[in-house]
Amino acid sequence: MTAGKQEPKEKGSQPSSIVEKIQALGQSTIPNAPDSNIHVLSIIGQVEGHVQLPPQNKTTKYEHLIPQIIAIEQNPKIEGLVVVLNTVGGDVEAGLALSEMIASISKPTVSIVLGGGHSIGVPIAVATDYSFIAPSATMTIHPVRLTGLVIGVPQTFEYIDKMQERVIQFVTEHSNIKEEKFKELMFEKGNLTRDIGTNVVGQDAVKYGLIDEVGGISGAMTKLNELIDINKGSEELIQ
Repeated sequence: MTAGKQEPKEKGSQPSSIVEKIQALGQSTIPNAPDSNIHVLSIIGQVEGHVQLPPQNKTTKYEHLIPQIIAIEQNPKIEGLVVVLNTVGGDVEAGLALSEMIASISKPTVSIVLGGGHSIGVPIAVATDYSFIAPSATMTIHPVRLTGLVIGVPQTFEYIDKMQERVIQFVTEHSNIKEEKFKELMFEKGNLTRDIGTNVVGQDAVKYGLIDEVGGISGAMTKLNELIDINKGSEELIQ
């Protein structure tokens, strides 16, 4: 008697690509983006800086974004950048570092605030060449806070004040809001229930000069393509 052929064993330890997609994205098929000259940089959840946050927190790690931003600047195929924000804020110095990097990119940049662009998300949102905010999105402007052990000496408050001035200076330099108005919103006492500051909704952010325009993804992409065309035209004139 000849032994029958043994059926090949299924690899139970390695899930199929469909199972992986369902686990990661909740669906079996995902739309494939065509090769694009535009890079999308998403800043979601809390901006994680020098201190690692608990695993249950949804975070954007700034050390992951820094290499991406440098690669965007160096890659000749990428002609523009869209920054999508839905963040509660986070580490002040990490947020300012990202803001400075985005502001110093030589290629056209556009940001769009969806949901929220709170706290240190404000300077990140205004760091681009042009900014959008969804009609229902909000931005919370408040003074700089420190968490954990705080030593109650004049040097501590001076340090906080200097850090706060860095944020104010960056925002006023990269948007159309006046410094006096921004400080007024930052130190407002009656707007937030348990804190000092102001919660600014879509149209108000534009009215104050903080954001350039109310709009969505379509508007942001259209504006970025316009800026890319202008940039190409200026480069041709230089050549």
